[in-house]
Amino acid sequence: MRLPSVFLPLFIVHPLMAATIEVKDAASLKDSLPKLKDGDILKIAPGDYPGGHSLANLAELTIEALDPKNPPHFKGGKQAWHFSRCPGLKLRHLKCSGQSANGINLDDGGKRDQPVEGLVLKDLAIEDIGPQGNFDGIKCSGLKSLRIERCTISGWGGQAIDLVGCSDAVITSCTFTGKEGFTQHTGPQFKGGSHDITIERCTLVNAGERPIQAGGSTGADYFRPAGANYEAKDIVIRDNRIEGGTCACAFTGARNVAFTGNTILRPRKWIFRILQETTSEGFLRCGEVKISGNRIRFRRDEVSTEVNVGAGTDAATFTFEKNHWLAEDRPADSKPDLPVEEREGVYGAKDE
Repeated sequence: MRLPSVFLPLFIVHPLMAATIEVKDAASLKDSLPKLKDGDILKIAPGDYPGGHSLANLAELTIEALDPKNPPHFKGGKQAWHFSRCPGLKLRHLKCSGQSANGINLDDGGKRDQPVEGLVLKDLAIEDIGPQGNFDGIKCSGLKSLRIERCTISGWGGQAIDLVGCSDAVITSCTFTGKEGFTQHTGPQFKGGSHDITIERCTLVNAGERPIQAGGSTGADYFRPAGANYEAKDIVIRDNRIEGGTCACAFTGARNVAFTGNTILRPRKWIFRILQETTSEGFLRCGEVKISGNRIRFRRDEVSTEVNVGAGTDAATFTFEKNHWLAEDRPADSKPDLPVEEREGVYGAKDE
């Protein structure tokens, strides 16, 4: 028996298509922001724009220069841009300067157990932030799978890049340059429960008191994940050039750090600092740090204590090996006084 044909209505759902929007001036930018949807691409023409823009709860958004060789310049305001819970955000070829708080702020909207994933920042130029106080070039809170590439940051108050409770992040091929008149506490910093962070192939020149800081000091209400018992862990710092600064790198409440293949040139007071600024009960002490294969150049008339070791640390678990140390003004006095014996270190030999 042949069954009767059954005709069912066919419903075809057309999702809203992502759009590419071009803006030419400040007025058209202001008009476009409330209309943005997930997946949109916003291209901004060359010119000067005010700061003070904010977006929230948009996914896979791209904001970039219409002409990468002539980026739009966001001047002044408290922050140039603030993005809250914008997974998949891409920022490319933008410039900002003169903000009184942060240059660019990216966060998880205070949902500490729900990190925001997949952000990419490339070819950004950020300068003259602050200038005094805890104000950052790029501030990131609660982000995962973050990549910051080929960005330049010059002149800031607090941190050049501040990662609070971030994970699986890479900072690569960036340049950080300190300026007179700016407090510049640290360059890139990873703290507040940050883990699996890599900083590589960056150039840091006079980048503050602690040009790189693995760890830090974070209030209990800001840790991500909540209740983390470390400031930073599983950190890789490799193949960077660090020139000037009060020291080259501070390890502050950090565990399992590899500091390898870096070039250190003429820090002004110490070469490394080993510190413990968060001392809550059950909090891991700073330790398990490997410092290996670095080229270290300093002057004895500036550096008398190579490693500043603070109270409450686990400095005995540090490892030093195969580093090349040279006191340029007194080569015969190049061997450092370290908290543990170095393996296969080289002392006083000049470059060939």
